[in-house]
Amino acid sequence: MSLKGTERFPKTARLRKRAEFLRLSRAGSKVQTANFVVISRPNDKNQTRLGITVSGKVGNSVVRNRLKRHVREFFRRRRAVFLPATDFVIIARKSAAGLAGNCVADELETALTRERARRKL
Repeated sequence: MSLKGTERFPKTARLRKRAEFLRLSRAGSKVQTANFVVISRPNDKNQTRLGITVSGKVGNSVVRNRLKRHVREFFRRRRAVFLPATDFVIIARKSAAGLAGNCVADELETALTRERARRKL
């Protein structure tokens, strides 16, 4: 199965280096929800990029990887909700372990809507 060009998640759309995560956590703006922390900061890459952090405290590898898949799928399908030319780090809290895919999407969409409103002010 081949994905359309706009629905792919290429390496250029990911935060991959520790330094990128650290820079964003120091200087980015945070939006917190019950299960996630979303940190964002404009970038000069002219592309929206995503980094996902799920610690071992959230659950075993099956739980952590499932959460990361849900977040990546949300990013792929609803990229328009994300601010353009911005780096995002999504950190899952311990309480996110039992969330279904649609609950993850709803909560992240709410957080990103709040971030958009904050940036427009």
